[in-house]
Amino acid sequence: MSDCEQVQVFMEAGQVGSNELRLPSPEEWDAFVVKKGGHLLQSWGWGEFKSRFGWEAARLVAWDEAGEEPQGLAQVLVRNLPLGKMAYVPKGPVADAEDAETWQRLLTMLREFGRERRVTFLKIEPDVEGEPPLAQLLAEHGFRSAKRAIQPSTTIVVSLDGDPEEILKRMKSKTRYNIRLAQRKGVTVRDGGEEDIPLLYELLEETKDRDAFAIHDEEYYRQAWSIFAPKNRAKLPLAYYGEELLAGLMVFAMGSRAWYLYGASSSHYRNLMPNHLLQWRAMCWAKERGCTTYDLWGIPDEAGSGDEDMEAVLKRGGLWGVYRFKRGFGGRVVRYSPSYDYVYSPVLYWLSTKGYGWVRKLLVS
Repeated sequence: MSDCEQVQVFMEAGQVGSNELRLPSPEEWDAFVVKKGGHLLQSWGWGEFKSRFGWEAARLVAWDEAGEEPQGLAQVLVRNLPLGKMAYVPKGPVADAEDAETWQRLLTMLREFGRERRVTFLKIEPDVEGEPPLAQLLAEHGFRSAKRAIQPSTTIVVSLDGDPEEILKRMKSKTRYNIRLAQRKGVTVRDGGEEDIPLLYELLEETKDRDAFAIHDEEYYRQAWSIFAPKNRAKLPLAYYGEELLAGLMVFAMGSRAWYLYGASSSHYRNLMPNHLLQWRAMCWAKERGCTTYDLWGIPDEAGSGDEDMEAVLKRGGLWGVYRFKRGFGGRVVRYSPSYDYVYSPVLYWLSTKGYGWVRKLLVS
């Protein structure tokens, strides 16, 4: 999308009487997202990032009556699908949940935006826990609860309140033991940079082959780093045993929140527990930069409160082993709002959702 098209979206979204409208700067946009405790996926940088990989990023603003201060924002990602086109608001819109008037305006803007862009459907995934307080409002605007979400619906969020010892005390004893075991056995962690993206990617490819999960190409991670690292919003800790690279993470932070989005490990020396130490170091970085929560980004939706028999959990296979690992860090299980779709073309929507696998592959972060 050109700058002119982006300005047009803002003007349509922000029309307030005869007031002169302006385009918020990236800094102003992000300041609002941080102020409202919003998600990284609604940051200006995330839209810039995804626009480098086949998306268009549009940004809608609900202004106050004076047209000076935003009351709500929605970053919309648009992409062609094999059948039609979709618009997607990941972890948004951003507005106070109790501000029904602003939500009313944002939902109206979004519906009109999708209609003007001739999309097949518009998907929003609010960044709120449980059923959103505005579920009735969403229904009144014609949004339906979707059967599947793009981003993880269930996750574990670790509190970073207190000093490091207090954070460690809230972890499972086995996790604390494994963190200290890695340190005792000589696992070291260094902070990586852009030149280390190929090393992370080698680990991602190895993990993909071992555990059968999808990854992006190397340039995807390089671009993520180039956008977020200069603002101290990304970290690339790498774990070594001697000269051998064992594991790596790419974690992100914005405002008071941090997220573990990408990670991989070697099949060598797994008994040295490098992943436990890496996650701990990432949490320490997030804590030092002012974050109060660390999101481990995705567990099975069927997971309970964390009191499950872990031996039984492991027998289920798949993501349940990852769940056991993440559960050890002492966070709480968080279930996010359902995903909601507004459908413009029922036939194309039905055909698109029948092919949900390739849709999600295109859209997942």
